[in-house]
Amino acid sequence: MTSFRKGLFGLAFITGCSVLAMHSAFALNGPTAIQIDGGPLGPLELSGGMAGYGYAQTGTSDKGGSSLVGDRSTGVNLDAALIELQKTSGILQFTIEVGPEGGSPELGVKPSKASVTLYRASPLYQGYVTIAPTGSPITFSAGQFTSLEGYESGVSWTNSNLFLSDIFYVQNSSSVGISATYTHGPLSVDVVFGDGWDTRVANFLQALATYTINSNNSVNVYYAGNLGRTGVNATTYAQTSVGNFGPYFVNSQMLGGWYSYTQGNLNLVPEVQYVYAKPDQQVGIPKFTSNLGAALFGDYAFGTSPYSLGSMAEYFDNNGGGDWFIAPHAEGVGFELTPTWQYKNLYARASVGYMHLLNLGTQGDGYGNHGNGRDILQSGLEAGLLF
Repeated sequence: MTSFRKGLFGLAFITGCSVLAMHSAFALNGPTAIQIDGGPLGPLELSGGMAGYGYAQTGTSDKGGSSLVGDRSTGVNLDAALIELQKTSGILQFTIEVGPEGGSPELGVKPSKASVTLYRASPLYQGYVTIAPTGSPITFSAGQFTSLEGYESGVSWTNSNLFLSDIFYVQNSSSVGISATYTHGPLSVDVVFGDGWDTRVANFLQALATYTINSNNSVNVYYAGNLGRTGVNATTYAQTSVGNFGPYFVNSQMLGGWYSYTQGNLNLVPEVQYVYAKPDQQVGIPKFTSNLGAALFGDYAFGTSPYSLGSMAEYFDNNGGGDWFIAPHAEGVGFELTPTWQYKNLYARASVGYMHLLNLGTQGDGYGNHGNGRDILQSGLEAGLLF
């Protein structure tokens, strides 16, 4: 199926005023906000970034072939170009972020381009207002939010790798609704109730709990699920019907978690995620189907130099008839290395990834002209400017 992006800001949670990127200790240094005098609005913060990448890959097909990575062995794509304006002080706060996004590629499938027509509120990527009562551990927000699911982010410069995992691929991207955040000491709990998958059907719940053990260790668990039923005629990302997109994605239940461990210049993050959909003939899910994903993310900083090395190892397994990733019943492993250079607001990185399919699945979807190849090598060279 066509890949649609999740716009998550890494380990993201809504804490009073904004979606914060609590990400890998040694990933790219993100945008530094420009302070603006907003007059009667109070102090404002402006930030943003732009990134693009060129790629080369094996396992492509001739035009008309059936390879999962398409027929282009090389190409150039825009990853994201976002501008964000925030008010992060006072009782009434807000966040507005606009621009094309969604170009971060996933390992093992066809690379795609950033777009401003992914969501119905396009080109709005996220936009919400927050009520933060003085001295209260609870805040409330309403608007369009990025997802609470998973460790990886849909915005490239918050990740330590260019290519994303199967775990990211099967997650919701955006919700329009309401949220509440509770923060007390090392514990933060965030809940969002809204539409999920940009369907405008208010029946989707997300929750993320984060416990910071100390400066080197934190544990995170999350849930996301449809509390009712979203029909096949509802519209999801890029104005695609739920029936064509995959009703098991939208009508699913997801559980997952990750642990962040830092020791010196090394950061390791193991993550496990399980998503499933129960049989529902009314939305075209004939039998139970699920996807299991597991990954280990790593990042190592070379002292005070501008260089770091990102890495990923992943495993996925599809069960039942759902085309969650690659194909129904597909199973595979992937590996990736990403050396990165950053100087102030500029960065560049090269990434190389390898995917091996342990099982092609019932459809026989794979690589090469006939879709029966099990192996692919993908590489990318990305450059970005942050402010």
